Amino acid sequence: MAINPLELIIIAGLVLVVVFLGPKKIPELARSLGLAKKELQNAASGTGAQPTEQASADNLMEAARKLGISTEGKTAEQISAEIVRKTAHS
Repeated sequence: MAINPLELIIIAGLVLVVVFLGPKKIPELARSLGLAKKELQNAASGTGAQPTEQASADNLMEAARKLGISTEGKTAEQISAEIVRKTAHS
């Protein structure tokens, strides 16, 4: 059972991505690609804008990332409170 050349290229590409980007950057890359795909679909369908709740959540996550606040496993209220605390102490 031999591996065809296309499969070898795909496997080599994935190995190179892991080696060069590292395992921590891959989820960020996937998230960015997903957001880009979503924006492209919105633009193609003519809606042009995200729903208000989703835009607010995205803005909250972006602000937390810029301030160096971890968002994993936290509610929007917890993240918001941490942002307020961090900016009040600056």
